[in-house]
Amino acid sequence: MISTLGSVVSRMMERIVPDPFVIAILLTLLTAIASLVWGDYGGDSQFGGLIDAWSNSQSGLWALLAFAMQMCLILVTGYALATTSLVRHCIDSIADIPQSTASAAAIVGFIACVAGLVNWGLGLIVGALLAREVGFSLQRRNIPCHYPLIAAAGFMGLLVWHGGLSGSAPLSMTTESGAAKVIPEQYLESIETVLLSDSIGSSLNFVVSGGLLILAPLVLFFLAPKDENSFKPIGTFNVDPGSAGPIEKQHDSIPDKLNHSTVIALCIALPLFVALGRHVIEHGLDKVGLNQIIMFMLALGVLLHQSPLKYMEAACKGATGCAGIMIQFPLYAGIMAMMASSGLMAELTEVFVANSTSDSMPILTMISAGIVNLFVPSGGGQWAIQAPVALESGMQLGIAPGKMVMAVAYGDQLTNMLQPFWALPLLAITGVRARDIVGYTAVVMFAAFIWITIGLFFAG
Repeated sequence: MISTLGSVVSRMMERIVPDPFVIAILLTLLTAIASLVWGDYGGDSQFGGLIDAWSNSQSGLWALLAFAMQMCLILVTGYALATTSLVRHCIDSIADIPQSTASAAAIVGFIACVAGLVNWGLGLIVGALLAREVGFSLQRRNIPCHYPLIAAAGFMGLLVWHGGLSGSAPLSMTTESGAAKVIPEQYLESIETVLLSDSIGSSLNFVVSGGLLILAPLVLFFLAPKDENSFKPIGTFNVDPGSAGPIEKQHDSIPDKLNHSTVIALCIALPLFVALGRHVIEHGLDKVGLNQIIMFMLALGVLLHQSPLKYMEAACKGATGCAGIMIQFPLYAGIMAMMASSGLMAELTEVFVANSTSDSMPILTMISAGIVNLFVPSGGGQWAIQAPVALESGMQLGIAPGKMVMAVAYGDQLTNMLQPFWALPLLAITGVRARDIVGYTAVVMFAAFIWITIGLFFAG
């Protein structure tokens, strides 16, 4: 029954959801029309004011370039770390543990969630690689399995990532310079920075993210089909078995020795670790932001690859997933600029405040964030759009900024289970199609929605 429902939801989403880039363009047009109809640019020409705000080099299309670069580096450093020999060895060892589809889905889902809490790029790639290797392991051992469910479990890191160490919304708010990258200038004076202890390190997040770490694998376990005749093993999909890596060659020339030198790798990894340590000592863990997380992932990845060239080869492969970020983030910045300059943000804030209470506001914010994520499938881009409305509304109702930050974060990660944008790397690695997994991820999403709602109402 649940599997049938999942298939129906999957087919429906495939028919109505276009490419994320198309969605970003349509959302830009919708915002422009709303700004012209209901906004006020205070000049003689509404259209001229709209175009100027949208294309402004400081606050328009190009306002999120630094933030987009941070998001690209989060993905690239996570991918590079996931492909190190140490991580791949761990994946291979875990792959032989499951004895059934149910246990495989639960184990893959749990590992993907843990890795996703460390870094969303790491969680995405580790989950995908582990799902693939588990599928092959079950096939080698002649254990019947339903591979699409296992592949869906590999995507679970994106269900919890925004409450983890790479959460773009909470990390961007730890410093004034970070907040300035995503919040329009006119709102900065009234919005304070948010310490990590009030967002990622809050009791609210420990309840919500800790609960999801248990809930998601449990739901996946019970989603396993009972009828083996309905199973689709990995052999029915066109799955690339991957590569054990290039054969090590003797490095005789000086350039080759430098390219593969562990000493050269240490020359960049160790200074990065030292700089990170000094930042923590001087400013405390509460002030750790995106830059520090990237420094840590970069240093650890280079250290584990033990070779500058090997790291760059892994980074180049990871960079192929950055195209969507680079092209779509300017559109998100333009949307933010139009909403801010036209006064739509202020009006939305008033509407939220007028129709909410201090108890319902975080939940409504989470729901709205989940809806926006279907159109703006990026935690960073979405936070840029929703931050002023969410924080201003929360302040007027006396809600802690950290709770409002996490409400947006939870909504963003929740509907990742319906939005195929970030699943593209996983689909390429596992060989499944979006419609093969979305039905299962949607069921997990509904269970997660109930848990997050309870957390926002009672915790924090």
